Amino acid sequence: MKIVTYCITLTMWVLALTYANAQETQEENVKISILKNKKEDIINAEKEALKNEVLVINGALDQGAITASEAENKKKLAAEKHALNIENKIAIIDNHIALLERNGEVGLNTESGKISIGIGDLGDDGDFILGIKINDGQQKERAYDKRTFSDIVVAFGLNNAIADGQSIDDSPYKIGGSRFAEFGISWNTRVFKESNWLRFKYGLSFQFNGLKPEDNRYFVDNGATTQLEEFAIDLDKSKFRMDNLVVPVFFEIGPSKKREYDDYFRYDTDNSFKIGFGGYAGINLSTRQKLKFSDDGEDVKQKLKANYNTNNFIYGLAAYVGYGDTSLYLKYDLNPIFKDNLIEERNVSLGLRFDLD
Repeated sequence: MKIVTYCITLTMWVLALTYANAQETQEENVKISILKNKKEDIINAEKEALKNEVLVINGALDQGAITASEAENKKKLAAEKHALNIENKIAIIDNHIALLERNGEVGLNTESGKISIGIGDLGDDGDFILGIKINDGQQKERAYDKRTFSDIVVAFGLNNAIADGQSIDDSPYKIGGSRFAEFGISWNTRVFKESNWLRFKYGLSFQFNGLKPEDNRYFVDNGATTQLEEFAIDLDKSKFRMDNLVVPVFFEIGPSKKREYDDYFRYDTDNSFKIGFGGYAGINLSTRQKLKFSDDGEDVKQKLKANYNTNNFIYGLAAYVGYGDTSLYLKYDLNPIFKDNLIEERNVSLGLRFDLD
């Protein structure tokens, strides 16, 4: 009986192994067939790309932007480039097929799937989402022309408020003690197809605008208005802060270098001068006031969160000028800080801005 059992088991194992090998062979044949069909897709895609380039060259020739000789030379270079693209890509496919036929798998991926968090832009493989890199370990084809990139925006500096008919010298807030900060993400899109001198920049940012009143004063909500009044005890700290969520929109101008590679090109602005001008609009998320003082020998900290009659809708103008990732940044709220005060004050900020790609 044991011999019969062993024979049956062995037979079933051999049949299962044979079936598995047959399945693997069938899967390999399917993969090879797909790769062979992809050759035709590559040839058609490169021909279509060449056709589009020729149309652009002809358009430039018709407009008198280039001479007939220049047009012919550009067409020749374009044809050579796409012929090489076809040759290189077909070679890659052939190598994949050879690896499959020899090993049963390609085995080109050198890293497993992972998730990592950091500051950076959308990578060429498109696997960054809001600073979180998601990589499934699969190789992705690089985009030939990528017109939109993302940046992490970090800004900080001095903050204050300007009242109607007054200058910054008349401000009741400490120049050095009042500060702002901004954190967000922005997308930078090339406006023109064949040039990168003008970019459209847009995104989402958190803005934190702080004011420190002078002369031992703090903000008091008197119902319809909010006024600065003197505190009854000597204050160690008096700080007023508005937290806003805004959508910034800029036009950015400046030179860049076009860097061309075998199968893609990019515009490089890392070491270039730039100017940005635009504005922002959004909402006030919260308003709060922090007071710190000593009462009968005890340290007291008060954190007061209220409306303080501040405007809920935030909008303003902004501009920056810089080199590479670093810029001098100026923003000015067009909306008054408080809704119904007799004297309208508007927030103004000046500091450094970093667009981290």
